[in-house]
Amino acid sequence: MSPARQSPSTTSPTPAPAAAPVPAAAAAPAPAPAPGRPAAATAGRNAKTPAPRARRARAHGVRPAPALGGDERARLLEGRHHDPHGVLGARAQRGGVVFRVLRPYAKAVTVVAKGLRAELVDDGDGLFSGLLPLTGVPDYRLLVTYDSDEIEVHDPYRFLPAIGELDLHLIGEGRHEQLWKALGAEPMEHQGVAGTRFTVWAPNAQGVRVSGDFSYWDSVAYPMRSLGASGVWELFLPGVGAGALYKYDITRPDGSHTLRADPMARSAEVPPANASVVTASRYEWQDAAWMAARGARPAHQAPMSVYELHLASWRPGLSYRQLAEQLPAYVKELGFTHVELMPVAEHPFGGSWGYQVTGFYAPTSRMGTPDEFRGLVDALHRAGIGVIVDWVPAHFPRDDWALAEFDGRPLYEHQDPQRAAHPDWGTLEFDYGRKEVRNFLVANAVYWCEEFHVDGLRVDAVASMLYLDYSRSEGQWTPNEHGGRENLDAVALLQEMNATVYRRCPGVVTIAEESTAWNGVTRPTDSGGLGFGLKWNMGWMHDTLRYMSKESVHRKYHHHDMTFGMVYAFSENYVLPISHDEVVHGKGSLVSRMPGEDWWQKRAAHRAYLGFMWAHPGKQLLFMGQEFAQGSEWSETYGPDWWLLDSSYPAAPDHRGVRDLVRDLNRAYTAAPALWERDSVPEGFAWVEADAAEDNVFAFLRYAQDGSQLLAVSNFSPVVRHGYRVGVPEEVPLWREVLNTDLQAYGGSGVHHTQPLRPEPVPAQGRAASLRMTLPPLATVWLRP
Repeated sequence: MSPARQSPSTTSPTPAPAAAPVPAAAAAPAPAPAPGRPAAATAGRNAKTPAPRARRARAHGVRPAPALGGDERARLLEGRHHDPHGVLGARAQRGGVVFRVLRPYAKAVTVVAKGLRAELVDDGDGLFSGLLPLTGVPDYRLLVTYDSDEIEVHDPYRFLPAIGELDLHLIGEGRHEQLWKALGAEPMEHQGVAGTRFTVWAPNAQGVRVSGDFSYWDSVAYPMRSLGASGVWELFLPGVGAGALYKYDITRPDGSHTLRADPMARSAEVPPANASVVTASRYEWQDAAWMAARGARPAHQAPMSVYELHLASWRPGLSYRQLAEQLPAYVKELGFTHVELMPVAEHPFGGSWGYQVTGFYAPTSRMGTPDEFRGLVDALHRAGIGVIVDWVPAHFPRDDWALAEFDGRPLYEHQDPQRAAHPDWGTLEFDYGRKEVRNFLVANAVYWCEEFHVDGLRVDAVASMLYLDYSRSEGQWTPNEHGGRENLDAVALLQEMNATVYRRCPGVVTIAEESTAWNGVTRPTDSGGLGFGLKWNMGWMHDTLRYMSKESVHRKYHHHDMTFGMVYAFSENYVLPISHDEVVHGKGSLVSRMPGEDWWQKRAAHRAYLGFMWAHPGKQLLFMGQEFAQGSEWSETYGPDWWLLDSSYPAAPDHRGVRDLVRDLNRAYTAAPALWERDSVPEGFAWVEADAAEDNVFAFLRYAQDGSQLLAVSNFSPVVRHGYRVGVPEEVPLWREVLNTDLQAYGGSGVHHTQPLRPEPVPAQGRAASLRMTLPPLATVWLRP
């Protein structure tokens, strides 16, 4: 990468070069026509030196313009001017038209228009001016001369604001639901000229300037104007287009400067570089049929089997384009209905897995462009697979080029240091009570749904948002206005986000990672709930994994861990998550947590657990690598151990068998409405055997809306149980085994029922009829009438 294309890595102004600016002919090519001669750096320029007026105009009729006052000149050159358009550009006054131009390091500036060519007076410090005897402001351009170069450009300071009054009103109200169309860098045609409109919210700044590769990261030439009480600063730069790198040079209230990435940037440099990138989408979607049909059935009444993955490490090194070629086919073959992508918003530290976001509106550039990410979503949709993305509104990192004290004071974070600092992750929490910050987050949720066609948002760390005392000791938090521990601002934010997303984006589901017993997470907002569509069932996950980690002889003492989830199973609409959090930080993989020294027992227990999970009320989520019983923890560097499936590995058939089981689980699940239509109501479930602790056996029935049934029986002991009685409804004449996790094809021992089972008039578990079954060891069996 050419140095001219790299962004500065510090927050201070770029240091002055030792030599003169690089001539344009020798410079690295800019990604779009430059709005002016790339300038060198600004340090060393004394803005308060009296302006020399040594150079006189060579064109006939140009007279010196009225000199700028010392204070106004200093504010302009030091980046403290709130209205540079009131000083620069052209304006009619008595005696003609005054032109004033700021072009650092230029040797001369000439005004060019039809029938006009007039060189301005050099006022020093890059300022040029002149009074021309004209009756009105012409349609003019500027001819700027440097040491060995001459370019003709539009004057940015002759343009009216490129953002509308309605946009500013909605921003001020905190109600702009498409905020990304008003703030950020927007390539556009304005007053008949192509360029980019830059807008940024920085209400505490004394001044804001645009800096970028189009100015060799010199900020002086492009001060922005303040648009009043909205706190928005704006500048239209003609000639700047998609691909340009930029940041904002912000003058803090104390007069110091900070160089910041755009909070609304829709693309960013590949980390560790951190400049924002001007971008415009040209993607043509091909998923109209999917988008029209996806909302036909509410998520809690539809089949949902989710494959969670970390895009960058699923197959390390793949781009979005390559993922679009490989991922849909793999997921479709396994039968999952959805993928869930760990955060794809831009983040500087890969080891955070995307959970410390700096670019909330920018898909990470590590794997390609925003349009290439759109292509991945589109490819998944065309394969019939929904896309859920992790969304992280709970916190953001403290990087001094990003959101932290963005304009010199707490802005996105809370004003109260105790409320701002996240106690667990060394990050900052958003100020959910500030309307502009709430707008930033609500619009961001809508952005991912509308701009990238995602089908769901899994909201990370909701519990840390909801409680003022989350991970805080006594004295480290202040109760709310009612004396409680609830964060009322966060509650309002989540309710507004959910209500807005469901109103604007039909078919989208929001999912809460909420680990407490907060009442009404999936209750509608108009009934006082948070308004999520689904909630991760963290309690079920912890309880059942604790049971599965015990030796079979000890499981009888933990039997209730497998049954307790049904006490509250219908209080919310649940997802059963075996997520990335369960296979990292020393926990081991799912299969490695199963007891026993023999890997066949571990894999058998792994298969039996998945069979139990897929039949249990709630939607399923499984993290990558667990679909083929990977033995090691997940690493974001290396990804899944795909080599376990290679034919040269002796145990490969067993790992492929687990993967085949997951495929068949998904297919049988999707084909059985009893397993998903009534997930969230008690009428969809009935225990058959919940008390066989000594046997390590569980059995239950699932019911579809039409009354059709499925019987699931799990034996979590490593012995075959012959002649085991399982009570069933009398009205069903025959039961057929439709899934058995112990089949040899899956790596099991092959104990299964080859013929349908006929109920016998022998009472069992309180039912008048029962099946006499042979239960395979460490296995789950599904039967249907």
